[in-house]
Amino acid sequence: MERFAFKGVASNLVTYLTDVMYMSNSSAAKFVNTWVGFTSMLPLIVATLADSYWDRYTTILASSVLYAAGLLALTSTAVKWPWNPTAKKHSILSLSWSLYMISLGQGGYNPSLQAFGADQLENEEELPRTNNNNSNNTEEPKKDNKSLFFQWWYFGICCGSLMGVSVMSYIQDTFGWGLGFAIPTFSMIASILMFLCGNRFYKHKHKRNEDGNFFEDIVRSIKSTVSKLVNGRNNGIEYTKVELELQEKALCNNQDEVIQHEEERVNPLRDAKIILRLLPVWIMLLMFAVIFQLPVTFFTKQGMAMKRNIGNFKFEIPPAALQSSITVSIIVLMPWYDTFFVPLVRIFTRNEKGISVMQRMGIGMFLSVIAMIIAAITERKRMEIGKNNGEQLLSIYWLLPQYILLGISDIFTVVGMQEYFYSEVPVRMRTMGIALYTSIFGVGSFLSALLISVIECLTTSKETHDNWFSDDMSKARLDKYYWFLAFTSAISLVAFVIFCRFFRERK
Repeated sequence: MERFAFKGVASNLVTYLTDVMYMSNSSAAKFVNTWVGFTSMLPLIVATLADSYWDRYTTILASSVLYAAGLLALTSTAVKWPWNPTAKKHSILSLSWSLYMISLGQGGYNPSLQAFGADQLENEEELPRTNNNNSNNTEEPKKDNKSLFFQWWYFGICCGSLMGVSVMSYIQDTFGWGLGFAIPTFSMIASILMFLCGNRFYKHKHKRNEDGNFFEDIVRSIKSTVSKLVNGRNNGIEYTKVELELQEKALCNNQDEVIQHEEERVNPLRDAKIILRLLPVWIMLLMFAVIFQLPVTFFTKQGMAMKRNIGNFKFEIPPAALQSSITVSIIVLMPWYDTFFVPLVRIFTRNEKGISVMQRMGIGMFLSVIAMIIAAITERKRMEIGKNNGEQLLSIYWLLPQYILLGISDIFTVVGMQEYFYSEVPVRMRTMGIALYTSIFGVGSFLSALLISVIECLTTSKETHDNWFSDDMSKARLDKYYWFLAFTSAISLVAFVIFCRFFRERK
């Protein structure tokens, strides 16, 4: 329901900015990218606080209330109140204020909720789908359970996104923006009530006082480093005690408990190294995140310049509604991943999961490059038909291949990213791990806005003032922009493949 609310606002926001707020195409795209970027980056800060001082359940409740308040404020900006009919309805300031309130709420809501959901599987009994009684393979079912959780978590996200994109874009274009923003608001309020109803079934993990917190870890790490530089020796008394305790605990019968306790121990240098080793993958996924933003910006504007009628009927498909093809492809094909793809690939790889997490992300990155190539060819075809045939336009259905390919790439890359960043960080920092995953899309959004600004500046004609992102779609050159993204994404993919040859998963 949260995804329904967010997509109900974000998917058609560029249309609201251009048609209601009278922004240019490039300005609207940069506004949306900046807002999405801020929304995706904020979890890094909130997750740090959640892992250090708050528990996830409290963070979810507080963030969801703020989230709903932002949606309510957004709805009020789009409604003309009877007691103040002369007031200016559409103010950039009030719109920005309400959107960034939504960002603050989502910053704590999404990573905490996902980590809280994954925590419910901790110490879970093995699922009946596993028939192997070999004690050496007892960890495999647990890993499979987590992998299935992230896969079906994304499946649920896509179901909510589908409803938000398809239904809300039609309501907003047909019945007005007031109703179009009010429905997501009520759905978010309903989701809060549903979350509260399930409280007695949740597993609540309480923090250990000895674990410290993230900020104390940083201070302790700085002190240790300074001690090395000044005194020329390692001030590691605390860590020596920890090591001795672990050696004693190694004599215990329950080895899993010892390993888990070691994971939860404070070791700032170890934690810093684990985070730093994720940065290469984080950087190489940025171009995928740039492509990820296109459906809500230029793909939507592209669709507005195409024939949108269904046959001879007067009904026109809302351009933003075509984003639903991404979520439909995910919903339809996601079950096939476990049913057909994994068993088939397992024959060749002999991997219980079919392919590794790194391979899964790489396949998705490759598919996103292909999607950009198809998008560039389609846009070029649209421009040629428009110039040669005047009023005759290319059908909007020609955009479906690029949408569907991006949906398939999401099944591989996005699900793989969630599992990778959750599994490769210490247990007590898993909210931070989810935040690192969402921050890729945040920085990708900012990078997308930066690329648009730079390319717009470099390609603007001094005589006609036209550029690749011109408001007149007959003069815009989105095809060149798509080719540019395909080229840069291909470079990132090659670098990712080379890196994977040397990467080893964290034990």
